[in-house]
Amino acid sequence: MREIVIGGAQLGAIQKADMREAVVERMVALLHQAKGAGCDLVVYPELALTTFFPRWYMEDQAETDQWFEHEMPNDATRPLFDAAKAANMAISFGYAERTRDGHHFNTSILTDRGANIIGKYRKVHLPGHSEYDTERAFQHLEKRYFEPGDLGFPVWRNMDALMGMCICNDRRWPEVYREMGLQGVELVLLGYNTPSVNSQMSDEGLEQRLYHSDLSMTAGAYQNATWVVGVAKAGEEDGHPLMGGSIIVDPNGYVVARAATEEDELIVHACDMDACNFGKSTIFDFGRHRRIEHYQRIGTQTGVVLPDP
Repeated sequence: MREIVIGGAQLGAIQKADMREAVVERMVALLHQAKGAGCDLVVYPELALTTFFPRWYMEDQAETDQWFEHEMPNDATRPLFDAAKAANMAISFGYAERTRDGHHFNTSILTDRGANIIGKYRKVHLPGHSEYDTERAFQHLEKRYFEPGDLGFPVWRNMDALMGMCICNDRRWPEVYREMGLQGVELVLLGYNTPSVNSQMSDEGLEQRLYHSDLSMTAGAYQNATWVVGVAKAGEEDGHPLMGGSIIVDPNGYVVARAATEEDELIVHACDMDACNFGKSTIFDFGRHRRIEHYQRIGTQTGVVLPDP
């Protein structure tokens, strides 16, 4: 048994006026709670340090850049890294990254137990739009503020397991899990900030949003025989509700832990990485069963091409 006790550290709302230092205090409090629960690894949400700022339309680059981190760790996040190292726990969390040469990404990192960053992922599937949209109930401007990730979907060896990351909208794309599955991934860590209502279809509310979130993660887990840990930032941020629904999914696609609130909340499960072995050696033994000669469209085509009439 290769057991990793994992804590999914859901965060409640972060308001536009909240300082990073105050948010990090909340993250450290959840880490201490996780330590008390025997956790080895704590997973935090997407954009864990700030409000979900892509809901705001900004034209001034200086105003936009205030939401981005220029280095990691930095002064605001150092207490989290120090607490993780003292607790001998690995962490993963998301933030807005501005590179030294001026690129902007929606990023997630993974550390080892010594709080050393051993993995970085940049969100590939950016939802929303790039200009102000008068037809939407609220804005979702990720395409304005971020560039598509440029690191692909790597998998890292950490804590005697094979770990990968993705972020929010990535979870809805089966190619994401399969890219990592083809590297033997055993644990996919992902954070999200998902509005409780669809900005373009108001009839799609919380129940449907939670269902589709669960469906995406449980299917990805099952079809690649991997654990999936999906962690939300939830609650009402400056009048805009984000859904919770943080879950831990086993390699058979079953939800084994689920958040009950939209507040700061820790969910915990002891995850045996060897539970991945059966699925990877039977129905999802890719080496025996995949037929890549028939998958050409997947890697060469973006939009739909209809068959001839």
